[in-house]
Amino acid sequence: MPDARAIADQLEAKGVKLVLGASVYDPTDPMGKMFFNILATFAEFEADLIRMRTREGMAIARAKGKLRGKQPKLSDKQQKELCRMHGTGEYSISDLTEVFSVSSPTIYRTLNRHQT
Repeated sequence: MPDARAIADQLEAKGVKLVLGASVYDPTDPMGKMFFNILATFAEFEADLIRMRTREGMAIARAKGKLRGKQPKLSDKQQKELCRMHGTGEYSISDLTEVFSVSSPTIYRTLNRHQT
């Protein structure tokens, strides 16, 4: 993400001027530079506030148990049964995908997770 100075330099190179009411702010003159720097400071401040509020909201949700991430496709009982069935050697991966109605990567992840 480009910083405010880089954006101001790009605007200056393109000859962009900011017009607010009767005032014209040119990034090449001192007043314009100051105004663009003030705008950049407020934009950075606002972005930092958004990040801070997001982190706080996630912490509150995590504390309440609402932020748990993606849930497993198979219950613990199903995972144990899948490992048992695979361990017998009677079922192939494609058989297990049909029985449990999940994809083969889910089968492999489950088997890898439960290896001892």
